[in-house]
Amino acid sequence: MAKLRLHGKVAIITGAASGIGEATARLFVEHGAFVVIADIQDALGQKVVSSIDSDKVVYKHCDISDESQVEELISYTIQKYGSLDIMYSNAGIMGSSARLLEMDMASFDKSIAINLRGAVLVVKYAGAEMVENKIRGSIICTGSVSATAGANGPFGYTVCKHAILGIVRAAASELGKHGIRVNCVSPSGVATPLSCATYNSSASEVEMFSATMSGLKGIILKTEHVAEAALFLASDESLYINGHNLAVDGGVSTMNTGLAMMQDSFMK
Repeated sequence: MAKLRLHGKVAIITGAASGIGEATARLFVEHGAFVVIADIQDALGQKVVSSIDSDKVVYKHCDISDESQVEELISYTIQKYGSLDIMYSNAGIMGSSARLLEMDMASFDKSIAINLRGAVLVVKYAGAEMVENKIRGSIICTGSVSATAGANGPFGYTVCKHAILGIVRAAASELGKHGIRVNCVSPSGVATPLSCATYNSSASEVEMFSATMSGLKGIILKTEHVAEAALFLASDESLYINGHNLAVDGGVSTMNTGLAMMQDSFMK
C-alpha cells in the first residue's frame, strides 16, 4: 500500500474549485488529509467535493480579499476538524492583460487586493492559528514564473507574483522560530480555466505555448505536476525547507529562452 504522506493532517486550499487548487485538493485527500476547499465559485466548489466523494473534504465560501471571511475560514476549519496543519494560499486572478501604459488602475487595485493583500491575510491568520496552538505547520503560496522575471504575464499579475516571494521570505523569517515552514511553488504556464480565459485560448494552445518556452522537452506541464510539488512542501519530507521558491517551470526561470532558441536555429 502506498504511503499516505499527509495522513491525519488538516489542510485549507484557497482557490481550489478549479485548476491547480482542485488538483491539489484531490491529491491531498488521496494522501490522507482532511481538506477544506475555499473559493468564491460555490457551484464548482461543491461539484469538486461531490466528485471526490469523501468525508475528508468540504467546501467553504471565502473571498480572500475580505479579512472577516478569511478569519471565518480559519475558525470554520478548526471547528470542523480541530486543527490546521497546512495552509495553501493558491487563490488569485490574472487581472487585466493591459500593458503598463494602458493600465486601468481600478483593475490594478483589484489584483493587489486579491493576489497580494489576500495572500497576506491568508498567511497571517493561518500563521496565527498555528502559533497559538503550537502547530509546526506548513504554509505554501502559489507563485509563478512571473515572480522572477518580467514579460511572463500581465503587468499587475507580475507585480503581485514578485511580491508573493517577499511574503514567503518575510513570513518564513518570522514564523520559522515557531517551527512553521513557509514556502512557494512557482509554475510556468499551466492550462487552467483562469489562464485559458485570460488569453482567450484553448487548453491545448496554452500548453503548446508553455512547451515552446520550456527548456525541458517531451513533457507538458499539468496542474497535477504543480500539485505534486505542493504535496512535497506540505509533507514531512520537506521538514527543513523554509523560505524556498520551488520552480515547476521546466527551467524557464533559469534560462534565457530567447537566446537558446536563437542558438538552436544557428546550429541547425
